[in-house]
Amino acid sequence: MAQLAHIKGTRTHRARGYTWVGLMLFVALSSFFIHELRQWGNFSPIHLLSVFTLAMLPLGISFARRHNVVGHRKTMLGLFFGALVIAGAFTLLPSRILGRIIFGG
Repeated sequence: MAQLAHIKGTRTHRARGYTWVGLMLFVALSSFFIHELRQWGNFSPIHLLSVFTLAMLPLGISFARRHNVVGHRKTMLGLFFGALVIAGAFTLLPSRILGRIIFGG
């Protein structure tokens, strides 16, 4: 969230951005080893989100490098809300481990 509130284009912004991209890359890749839901063979909708994330991360970096601020902003905000906020909310479903831990069951 700090990244969204601070000045853009600075060294700090870029350092935080590359850290965030690296972490998102790690999470997206590691999701391919999660097979709890198994809706389509070993895969589930979360894997579609992971593929989307893996495609959008390089696009967002490319936009930034070409100084396409609008494209970069839309891509990264879309990833933030889609891959973190929405996907994070799905982990709280009562049928999921984290949902059972937090809400009981």
